[in-house]
Amino acid sequence: MPIKHIVMWNVRGESPVKKAEAVEFLRSRFEGLHGLIPGLLHLEVGVDSSGVDYACDVVLYSVFDTLESLAAYATHPAHLRVRDELGDMRISRHQVDYVVS
Repeated sequence: MPIKHIVMWNVRGESPVKKAEAVEFLRSRFEGLHGLIPGLLHLEVGVDSSGVDYACDVVLYSVFDTLESLAAYATHPAHLRVRDELGDMRISRHQVDYVVS
């Protein structure tokens, strides 16, 4: 059964411009994973447009074919490279994984 993997982040930024640059960097790095991860069926990165103070800056919406594929993604070299490139730019992270019935 497919697994949906949703992650939301807030990112560092000393100014609105710096924050927008960080968001774009994060977006481009995750979108660069298309076609590199076995079992990754769909990957989409969204940037908040609401501007409300409780919103996260970025969301990653992805779908994996199996729970095993999602587990393998966590340690896949391409994913680890992205995680390392992002370093400490992420100041908060929220995640939900669920089986699609």
